[in-house]
Amino acid sequence: QVQLVESGGGLVQAGGSLRLTCAASGRTFSNYAMGWFRQAPGKEREFVAAISWSGGNTYYADSVKGRFTISRDNTKNTVYLQMNSLKPEDTAVYYCARHTTAGLYSYYERDFGSWGQGTQVTVSS
Repeated sequence: QVQLVESGGGLVQAGGSLRLTCAASGRTFSNYAMGWFRQAPGKEREFVAAISWSGGNTYYADSVKGRFTISRDNTKNTVYLQMNSLKPEDTAVYYCARHTTAGLYSYYERDFGSWGQGTQVTVSS
């Protein structure tokens, strides 16, 4: 069973930047696509970004495209989310997730079966 631990959240002013980190346990990290999702108060969890097992493919929600960058370091079992030009509407708990099937790549929440505990990101106006 993989364990995912997010870090890097915090309070930032609008226009600022944060980098989230997700550290994964286990020896098979490099076989799986990874994703970031977020949930704002009173709203459903939504997709933010995904990256294929090799890092060669990435996909973003329209709301973050051009501002956020997902990347991974398979030698460190880590996936990152660089968030720039943050807006108050980016305020949410951000979750890291691992795809359920090795070698496949998608961005649908139903395809991600392992989740971290989340890290809070708050953007003040």
